Amino acid sequence: MLKIAVSFVFFFVLNQFACAELPDFTEMVKKNGKAVVKVNVIRRVQLNTPPQIAQTSNSKSPNSLGSGFIVSKEGYIITNYHVIKAADKIIVTLKDRREFVATLIGTDEKIDIAVLKIKAHDLPMVKAGSPDKLKVGGWVVAIGSPYGFDQSVTAGIVSSKGRDIGLGNYVSFIQSDVAINPGNSGGPLFNLAGEVVGVNSQIFSPTGSFLGISFAIPIDVVMNVVSQLKSKGQVHRGWMGIQTQNVTRGLAESFSMKRPYGALISEVIFRGPADEAGFRVGDIVIGFNGKKIEAANELPPRVGMMTVGDIAVAEIIRQGERKTLEFEVGLLPEGKVVLGSLSAQKTIDRLGVIVSQLTADDRQVFNVRQFGVLVYAIFEQGAAYQTKIKQGDIILSIQGNDIRKMSDVETIISGEPTGGNVAVLVKRNGRREFLAVKLF
Repeated sequence: MLKIAVSFVFFFVLNQFACAELPDFTEMVKKNGKAVVKVNVIRRVQLNTPPQIAQTSNSKSPNSLGSGFIVSKEGYIITNYHVIKAADKIIVTLKDRREFVATLIGTDEKIDIAVLKIKAHDLPMVKAGSPDKLKVGGWVVAIGSPYGFDQSVTAGIVSSKGRDIGLGNYVSFIQSDVAINPGNSGGPLFNLAGEVVGVNSQIFSPTGSFLGISFAIPIDVVMNVVSQLKSKGQVHRGWMGIQTQNVTRGLAESFSMKRPYGALISEVIFRGPADEAGFRVGDIVIGFNGKKIEAANELPPRVGMMTVGDIAVAEIIRQGERKTLEFEVGLLPEGKVVLGSLSAQKTIDRLGVIVSQLTADDRQVFNVRQFGVLVYAIFEQGAAYQTKIKQGDIILSIQGNDIRKMSDVETIISGEPTGGNVAVLVKRNGRREFLAVKLF
């Protein structure tokens, strides 16, 4: 009997201790819920939702619901672009049941943000927090209208930061396990201080319903866009004029790095800001304006938020040495280029490829200048095959040595040891990318 009593007391105390450790969201929700709104969109156009990464509002319906939140007492509201896309009429419902027909101030499709305005004054508003201060494993709370249910509250933890989900270069998402469903899109993600740290935007789901993974746009990126839309009606993004990729373990070895990190520059746009400042292909950006860069997808949002004409400072690793370079931020241009061709051929046995020389016409088609040879064919089980070099790639350099003609490939490869990794820079579909090739 004594053992049962002791066990009961032990589990009671343990349970009370566990409960004491859990946060209480009630006051935070009570204070901030007044600034969260329902967005009702009336449209005559049917939209399609992409597979796997599903937008959380019900985009398949002509009339759809989303969420939003008030960021100024004058009636400015943030929501997702995909919520109001092709809308004929936007109706905003406040927590006190008042309804307003909203005016669309501006949109930014690149990061999926729209700014609305309603004719009202002295409205409750949220406070923006700092996504940088969020910690993985920390608590976050969402308020929105899933499936049209007003003021629905869900909570969870931050699963990851800086997540790239393949929807563009200018957002590194906050991933959480907060339950987000159709109708939550555009709603706020709060930290425990009651500050908005993100805008709920996407869920990872083949069905369109929540499966434990949701994504929010960091609020600092959002507020930069909102400020521009309110003042200028359009968004101008900062531009560095480079293409980057992550440093793999194999590439880190080829660059004599102790561990893989940073943004590896695979292309410097001719006469772009980085080119004018002296950046080179093969430089690894490890810091930007005093903040560390661990992965390639962290750099574009930081550059994009800068004002055109500002001076930015980047810390780089170049051939094993750390350097600091300054550049004047340019304006992000629009446009793409990609195509392909072929010419005379040469077999490079050690690399496991057949390459062909590029003619003047080929260079114009591929948009390359004086360097590069075309990968005409790949030998199965060869070094290139195992590294996923593809037919149609253009080899621009190997271990930092520019490739001007087919024989350059053979000459450089022949001097490299067996079993080591070499960094091969290729151009594929208009983008440059370093690949670590282990030689046999």
